[in-house]
Amino acid sequence: MASLAPESGGTWINWGNIAPPARAWNGRPFRRQSATVATKGPILTAILAYVGAAVAEIAGCFAFWAWLRLDKPVWWVVPGMISLAVFAYLLTLVESSFAGRAYAAYGGVYIAASLAWLWIVEGARPDRWDAIGAALCLLGMAVILFGPRTA
Repeated sequence: MASLAPESGGTWINWGNIAPPARAWNGRPFRRQSATVATKGPILTAILAYVGAAVAEIAGCFAFWAWLRLDKPVWWVVPGMISLAVFAYLLTLVESSFAGRAYAAYGGVYIAASLAWLWIVEGARPDRWDAIGAALCLLGMAVILFGPRTA
């Protein structure tokens, strides 16, 4: 059973007779990522990706909401689907060893952005319990994303 050494050094997990592909679906070479999160990539990129993803997801979901609940025309779904595709792409820009950890951390940003949408787009001002809940979620996001990890 052989291991395949990636371009950046180190070794892959032993794959037996199956070697991981040399390139991802987008043509970029695979990189070995450390167990830590957001230490190699800029933190600002993660924050901007999360905020952009939240806006794209909420807008995409709202397009479906408007079609199904507010009797908007069915063509509202088209920009909604494009927005949801942008959302999925933006989450891939976050430097994380595991997708699940990136998605979990994103949840805090999503909740805060949803309350901003509630206020800005729908005109309903969040109350103090909304603000406290969003702050707790953002704190949880920071713990998940930036907490120290062992290799």
